[in-house]
Amino acid sequence: MALARKTWLLAKIESSYNSDPTPVGGSNAIQVSSIELTPIEADSVQAPTLQGFLGNSTRGTILAGKRVGVSFDVELSGSSAAGTAPAYGPLLKSCGLSETVVSSTSVTYAPVSASFSSSTIYCFYDGTRHKITGCRGTVSFNLVAGQFASASFQFIGNYVAPDGTAMSGTFTVANQAAALEVNDTNITTATFHGATSQRLESFDLALNNEVSFKETMSSQEVLITNRAPGGTAVIEEPAIGTTDYFAKAVATATGNTSVVLGASAGNIVTINAAQTDIAGVSRGETNGVNHLSIPYLALPTTAGNNETSIVYT
Repeated sequence: MALARKTWLLAKIESSYNSDPTPVGGSNAIQVSSIELTPIEADSVQAPTLQGFLGNSTRGTILAGKRVGVSFDVELSGSSAAGTAPAYGPLLKSCGLSETVVSSTSVTYAPVSASFSSSTIYCFYDGTRHKITGCRGTVSFNLVAGQFASASFQFIGNYVAPDGTAMSGTFTVANQAAALEVNDTNITTATFHGATSQRLESFDLALNNEVSFKETMSSQEVLITNRAPGGTAVIEEPAIGTTDYFAKAVATATGNTSVVLGASAGNIVTINAAQTDIAGVSRGETNGVNHLSIPYLALPTTAGNNETSIVYT
């Protein structure tokens, strides 16, 4: 009997694409939740054989373009030490982000348009190991008042036959601080489109990477071919004379967005979108109080690759 609660995950950056770096417990363990694994995604191919009678072909079905899909959530937190990357840093890099480390100070993740990193992920299901190599994907950052902040990952990787190999080492998570509740104490900055101290009910930012699996006669690779970062801010409606989001939506000017979670060094996460472009405004209410739901895009400047950044300090 395999127990669902006995599920865990390791991940490690690859030195070259699709080359298994052999992640181990303790060094590469990541605390995750809500794992959803599709062990085999493929295109079913069956020969259209004419065989003198009706029915399926006697020849077996070929599963072409075999790949694996996996998604899960990670608590959005730092490593506990400023200037040290969080345990899930390899996952961020595998979502088309660069990693810049300033010793004892900060770790910054920002978009790239070339030289994409990849990772190998091991998923253990109480006795069965799913090894997924060449993983690339996308991520969204989610903050909802009264809940833990999270990063939600979606990956595609190359298929490797599952096996019963045990994890090397013990499952000990390092460089992953405890998550913080999204509340008025832990959100120290809430600037949206240039307006400060907004009463955010929720805020999310998704990279919205376009990720595809491509197979040729001599290769197979997961590709990131585009991105369209953006999300939605739900804000308790301010007085229109204070902040007019309807006017902001109609105008074409962008504004700075910065949401900071945490106040203790080593567990501060800042989500930036310096060129926020409001794409509309709709109304709603929460507990009898009006709010505005505001979808937005995170735009780059002409320099490119600066739509957003995730900074750990």
